[in-house]
This record gives sequence, C-alpha cells and structure tokens, in this order.
Amino acid sequence: MSEERSLNFLEEIVEADLASGKSTQIHSRFPPEPNGYLHIGHAKSICLNFGLADAYGGKTNLRFDDTNPATEETEYVESIKADVRWLGFEWEEEHYASDYFGQLYAYAVALIEKGLAYVDDLSAEEIAATKGTPTEPGKPSPFRNRSIEENLRLFAEMKAGAYTDGEKVLRAKIDLASPNMHMRDPIMYRIKKTAHHRTGNDWCIYPMYDFAHGQSDSLERISHSICTLEFEVHRPLYTWYIEQLGIFPSRQFEFARLNLTYTVMSKRKLLQLVQEELVDGWDDPRMPTLSGLRRRGYTPASIRHFCDRIGVQRRENIIDVGLLEFCIREDLNASALRRMAVLDPIKLVITNYPEGQSELLPAENNPEWEDNGGYRDLHFSRNLWIEAEDFMEVPAKKWFRLAPGTQVRLKNAYIVTCTGCVKDDYGKVIEVHCEYIPESKSGQDSSGIHVKGTIHWISIDESIDAEVRLYDRLFQVENPSHEEGDFTSYINPSSLTVISDAKLEASLGSAQQGEHFQFIRKGYFTIDSKHAAEGKLVFNRTVTLKDTWSKESKKG
Repeated sequence: MSEERSLNFLEEIVEADLASGKSTQIHSRFPPEPNGYLHIGHAKSICLNFGLADAYGGKTNLRFDDTNPATEETEYVESIKADVRWLGFEWEEEHYASDYFGQLYAYAVALIEKGLAYVDDLSAEEIAATKGTPTEPGKPSPFRNRSIEENLRLFAEMKAGAYTDGEKVLRAKIDLASPNMHMRDPIMYRIKKTAHHRTGNDWCIYPMYDFAHGQSDSLERISHSICTLEFEVHRPLYTWYIEQLGIFPSRQFEFARLNLTYTVMSKRKLLQLVQEELVDGWDDPRMPTLSGLRRRGYTPASIRHFCDRIGVQRRENIIDVGLLEFCIREDLNASALRRMAVLDPIKLVITNYPEGQSELLPAENNPEWEDNGGYRDLHFSRNLWIEAEDFMEVPAKKWFRLAPGTQVRLKNAYIVTCTGCVKDDYGKVIEVHCEYIPESKSGQDSSGIHVKGTIHWISIDESIDAEVRLYDRLFQVENPSHEEGDFTSYINPSSLTVISDAKLEASLGSAQQGEHFQFIRKGYFTIDSKHAAEGKLVFNRTVTLKDTWSKESKKG
C-alpha cells in the first residue's frame, strides 16, 4: 500500500490478517441483489471490494444474491455487470446464490438433523407478534418442539410444493431471549411459488438473505465479507450459521454506506420514481444510478476518484453531492474538448464586415493539453449567433458585455463595438449591431485596445441545430428522505430544462457517444445515449462550470 496516506480500518484488518497468517490471500466479493439498477452507493462498495483485493494481490467475485424471485430480473443482472465493467473492474468468478440452492437446502437439512431448525406454521404476523421486544424475550412458537423426523418430513413437503405461500416457514432454533432480535429464531426458508429468473419453477422454497449470504461466502471461500453498517447486527447470525455447519469460516466486516445530499439512495424509492414516471427510467440523468450518471456524462474515473476522496468510515454520515460534482468537473476540465454553443440565440450583425466574406479562425481544443490539444477551425462571418443574455440595452453597473457603446472581444476573433439594436413590434430585441476592429484579431492584435469582457459566438452560416438538456439536482432539499410527507413532493421543478433550438458550432454535428465537451461558458456536455439511438442530436449537461448551488444557499 502507498505510504502517502494512513490506512483505513479495513486495510488495517487485512494487513493484520495477512501478517498473522489468518488469511493467505484476500478474497472479496460484490453481492448485489438483481432487483434494480446499481447506484452511486454501490459504486463505493464496488471500489472498496475490488480495490482491497487489487491492493493486496487478491481476487473479487461477483455474486448475485438472487433469493427473491418476485423482484429479480435478468435485465437487472445484465445492467449490474455492465456497470461494474464500466467502472473499470473485472471479477474473478461470476456466481449466483441460486447456484447454491441445492447445497443450501442440504445445509438446512443438516441443521434440522442437529435439532437447530424447525418448521413453523405461524403466519408472518404471528411470528412478529411473538418475537418480543429488545428488552422482553420472545414467546416460543407452539411448533418449536416438533421432532426432528417431523421437521424433516414437513421441510421435504415444503420443497415438493405441498403447501401454499406463507403456510409454513423454516426457522432456526437459537435464543428467544437474545438481546439481538435477529437471533430470535430467524426465518431460514419461505414458500414462494414464483418462477425464478434462472431456475424457473425448479424451486418453490427460497432461502432468506441471512441464511444464504454467509454460506455462499463460505462456499466461495471469501476471506473478508464486506457489508454496509446496517448488517452489523446480522453478523452474529452470519457467524452462528457457519459455526453450526462447520464450514469455511468467512468473516463479515461492516463500513458506513454512502448517503448523498439532494438525492435518495433507497432502491424502493428509486423504483417509485420510475414506476410513477417522475423520471425517464432508471437511467434518467437525474437519477443517482450508475446508468443515469453515465448517460449524464459522468466518467468512471470521476466516480472512482470520488469514492477514494470520501474514504471508508465506521460512522454513518451524509456526503455533500458538491464533492461528486467537483470530481467530475476536475476530470472533464482536463479531458473535455472545448466547443461553442449558444443556448438562447440572438442575431449579431457586424455591419462593417463585408457581405459574403468569411474566414477560418483557429481555436484550441483544450488549453489544459500540451499544445492546447491542437486547434480546430471556426468559421467567422458577418452574421453571428450570440447569447441573448450577453446584450443589455440599458446596462447595469459593472456590465462588461454588449450594450450600446461598449466593446467586447468575440472569443478567438475580434473586438467589436456595439452600435445599437433592432426590436420587433413588441419591443423585443431581435438583432444586435456591432462594428469590428480589423487589427484586433486574436493572436495578431495590434489595436492596443483592452476590453474586460469576452463572449462566445457561432457563425449563422455554419451553425447546426440541436436539443440541449440542462440537468440539475433532482431534489430541492438536502435530505428528502427525512423531510415530512411524501419525498416526491420535494422534487426540484427546475431539475430539467429542455432547450429545443440551441445553435452549435458545426464540428459538434459529428460528436460521438461517450465524448465529452465543455460548451464555452455554459458547462460540460455529452451526447444523450438514448436519443442518439433514435438518430436525434441531443446534448445533456453533465455539470455546470461552477457550483451555483453553494452560492444560492449562502444567499438564503
């Protein structure tokens, strides 16, 4: 490991285990349930599991926790694999909890034979009512003392489909007085007569997560099973199953999950947003899903950098989404191509520039690159598009853009002097007039004139039309899950602004999916993958050039 920073607590555990010989090789796993798309919180777990194994010469499995056929789909499996690979990781082995259904059933039979599991006829509501409270012991089920023979017969009948959903469950027999509620005879198997995405109708009983997880880890000889902090109270049960079965002693460790401001991370709530069509599917660019972030223009490197920056903690906290935005700005500032785009166009006429004349002006592709990343040609002519906000007929104080009598530089071109404007019958400005100073050409300026303002532009003759989508934070409060009422009532009404008539420089007509651009003065943008598939030119804003939210919060 690098000595540039101190080790986090998981790295300390790993190094101690390797030094003592408790582990000879680090073997981790990433075990998502395929019941939805991965989000930025999963990215932290992915980076942690794969990162630890990579750092210490180990390996990482991808295992799908597919024990609930009612909510799991092959679509989610494929999306998860695509997301992990997109982040830059490749797993050693691919497994599914369903791979182990036969072995898990055998483990359950072994516990019954040891008198440590029994078939219970109580309903879920009745079991919950007899669990007790953290300070009061639970009450034994009237079926808790069934004979081993009867339990074996009933469990076999459950497997054979003799009973309906909810009619019977298999429970572990542990300690009804335990202060840990998870140890009070937890359910191991329940009946679900629902087709499974991999095993079809081969099974009608399915193991609970707590029963399947530790044994799956053990079967794969996982040395360090890393979970989020809410599973800390499950660890005694994880260990109990492994010890009673006498199998490979995988060990569980917990870290704090990622919580982000201005978003929700609950799969249930994300699914609600999708089902109620409050967003454009799981990959809506406002969603915290990895597919949504990818469609919005986030890069794998920026997300890995973000996960590294926030580190690994044992205490729950909430991370400012501004840090994630900082990471993508930092990445794109160094990598994105610079291009001109006018989102609210108004015509600028350079009245002293010859009619029909045009010229090519060089513009750098990225000033952060060596030799500015090379240059492209910009077409310059008499008639240009500029942003409507760059002209003010009656300028405010400290106005450094266009107004009658003011001068600005057209980026990569000339200094111009505003001479007036043309209005329509309703008094709206529809055209701005200027005169250019021929000797002020960028790179060859001999005018001696110094101006404070620079604006961008596009030649009308060479511009292309496109739709531009300005995405912002999905929620307008920091922690929507903890506000009163329905969390969806806090959706930011300005989270998406669609501009249908943007004017772009011609080179953007050949933009490819996956390329990143800085629209000068406007932010970072990328081609929208969904619309590109439909043959429509749509650009999504990934992030603004600066953090405007922090400024707004200070005003408030």
